[in-house]
Parts: sequence; C-alpha cells; structure tokens
Amino acid sequence: MSTDAAAIDTDEAQSHPSGIAQQLRDNVRSGNLGILPVVVGELAIVLYFGLTATNFFTASNFVNVILQMAGTTMIALGVVFVLLLGEIDLSIGFVSGIAALTAAELQLPGSGHDLPGYLAILCAIGVVALIGVGQGTIVAKVGVPSFVVTLAGLLIWQGMILRVLEVRGVIQIEDNWINNTATYYFSAGWSWFIAAAITASYAAVTISSIVGSRRAGISVNLQLAIAKLVGVAVASFGVVAICTHATKPAPCAEGTPLSVRCTQPVGLPLAGVLMVIFLVGLTYLAKRTAFGRHVYAVGGNAEAARRAGINVARVRILVFMISSIMAGVGGIVLAARLNSVNLNVGGGTLLLDSISAAVIGGVSLFGGRGEVRGALLGALVIATIANGLNIGGYSTGTIYVVTGIILLFAVTLDTVARRLQVRSGR
Repeated sequence: MSTDAAAIDTDEAQSHPSGIAQQLRDNVRSGNLGILPVVVGELAIVLYFGLTATNFFTASNFVNVILQMAGTTMIALGVVFVLLLGEIDLSIGFVSGIAALTAAELQLPGSGHDLPGYLAILCAIGVVALIGVGQGTIVAKVGVPSFVVTLAGLLIWQGMILRVLEVRGVIQIEDNWINNTATYYFSAGWSWFIAAAITASYAAVTISSIVGSRRAGISVNLQLAIAKLVGVAVASFGVVAICTHATKPAPCAEGTPLSVRCTQPVGLPLAGVLMVIFLVGLTYLAKRTAFGRHVYAVGGNAEAARRAGINVARVRILVFMISSIMAGVGGIVLAARLNSVNLNVGGGTLLLDSISAAVIGGVSLFGGRGEVRGALLGALVIATIANGLNIGGYSTGTIYVVTGIILLFAVTLDTVARRLQVRSGR
C-alpha cells in the first residue's frame, strides 16, 4: 500500500464513528437524544401492560392498537411541519371533521351528488387544503399569530359542523372506498409481500445512500446502517406475523349455539399501510427536498432564512396546507372506523392527542428540530397507554392524567436537550 493510500485510510478511520455505543454516548451528552427516549418509554409501557393487563399481549389487540392510532397518526404527521416552524395549529381537530363531513355528504346515496368514494375523498381533501392555504395566508401575509388564527378556525369549523349535523343528524358512510381505509385487511399472502417490499425498498435506499456517500468521500457508519436495516426488517415481518394471527368477530353459521363466539382471521390492516406510506412520503419531503430544508431553516431562524433568500411566507402557507391535508386524511380514517359522521366528529381529545403525539415523539415546540417519524412513535405511545388502561379497567380520567404526565415529561426533556445542545455548541 502506498504512503498516500495509507494516509487516506488513516484519516477515514479517525473520522469514522467508533460505533453505535460511542455515538449514542456522544448524542446523550450533547442533548441530541432523537427517538431514544420515546422508544425506551414505549418498551417500558408495553412491558408494564403485558404483565398487568389481561389480553394485552394478543394479536387481535395488537391490530386494535394499529386501528386506534391510525387517524391520530395521520393528523400528527402534518402537525410536525407546523411545529418545525415554531407555530401551532389548533384547528386540526375540526378541520379533520370538515373533511369527514364533506366526504360523507358527497357519497350519500340519493343526495343528488352521490359521488364515487374516491372522488368524495379527493373533494374533501381539496376543501381542507383550501382551508389550510387560507389560514396560512393570514399567518404569513397579514402577520396574525398562528395561535389566534387557528383558534378562530377551531371555532368556525366546529360551528360549521354543528350547523349541518344539528339539522341532518348522523350521516351514514356506505361507500367502500371510504370505509375500507379503516376496515380493510390484506390477505396473509399480500401482507407478507408488503413486508418484503418495505424491507427491500429500505435496503435499496440504504445501499444507494452508502454508495453515494462513499463516492463523495463521506465516512459512513456501517454498523448503524446495518442495525437500522435489521430493525426495519424485524419490525415489518414482525408486525405481519402478529397481524396474520389476529381474528375479528364474524357472523356465525346457521345452527351455531349462541354460546359460541364466531371469528375470522385478518391480515395487515390497510390503515397501517397508509400510515407507512404517508410516513415515508412526508419524511422524504422533510429530509430530501429543498422545501424540507427551508422548513427547518425557517423554524430555526426565520430572519436568517429570509436573508438567505428563502420565501418565508410561501413556506408557512404550504406548511399550514400540509397540516390541513393530513388532518383531512386522518378525519376520513376516523369516520371510516365508525362508518358514520356525527356531532362529535373532530371533537373530544383529538386535537390534544395529535399535538401530544408529535411532541412526545421528540418534535420541539420551539421549532427547527424533530423528525416526521416522531409523530408515529408518539401516537403509538398514546394509543398503547389508552389501550392498556382500558383493558385494565381504568377510568377515562386516569388515561388523561397519565397522558398529560408523559406530555409534560416530553416537553421538559426537550427543554433540557436544547440547553445541552447550546452548551455543546450544536
């Protein structure tokens, strides 16, 4: 080996991360905790309920958790972008209700505009996208604080829902395109194929990233890359393995004794696949596009971003549009679970759960820091707590108290992490 080649190899070895453990220690010291706290917390929650709640560790309950968290997760994925700007969107709950109401109304047979379900969904998403653009324009162009604009939006869209449903009552959703978003299950064969496709796609992206980094002379932590790939494979095939062993209630054959509980097997729920699709798409948008970099830049320092030539107003408008679109998607999934839209659509704890999911998942309320995947993990934590406490027979009040404590802990951890990052110069 030549002297130059040896020097290059030495430099690469010195710049290469010493391993996952060392990188983890460095991140903890600097306050760059990432998703570690929420992952550890979720594992502790699962272990606790697995030991204390009857039927928690069952395949059917696992599928129930996926379905319970799907709608909130969709909304939380959009909230991430708003929080990255250091803004807030208080209207997302009832914006999701507007989307559900619009889709339900447009698919209603005999209404004179009974559209196919997919067109009803597209129209509903278009309506809430316009709402997001309108609210974002007032924030970005007029300069009204997002808290005030979206609080007004909360009241306006809640009022619109009440005006319609107080007269119409409950609207049944009969179209399968809409209902299937929350009630459709893939067969076992398709479920395994989806797991393989997700793993293969992630492997291809990882290999491409490593090759690109090598060509650019950038050191790559192969241990971490392999660990992530193994994690994705285990998660994908593990989820499918559990889902394909789950069952759901089914009509009994004629003559079956009343004491017999009839069930049928299910597979991977479509709602779970939709969560993955939106997670991947929005992660790509945030991490791999100029728009995503602009969102982080504006959230970190809006004035510096403006001086760098970034159209801050445009970024803010688009972010509020994304928030409303994802709220609409979540609202449709939530309505599909009930096969109907009623006066409670968009209400309850939906707003707080969606924002809490993003914050618990590590997205900073101060802007400029966090990842889209955090919303999924945060929603998983909230859904697991609610599911476990319900199975354990705890009251709704207890669920609120526990979720609030975890939210307070997450925000406190974020504040401490920011201080550590300032001290470390990051």
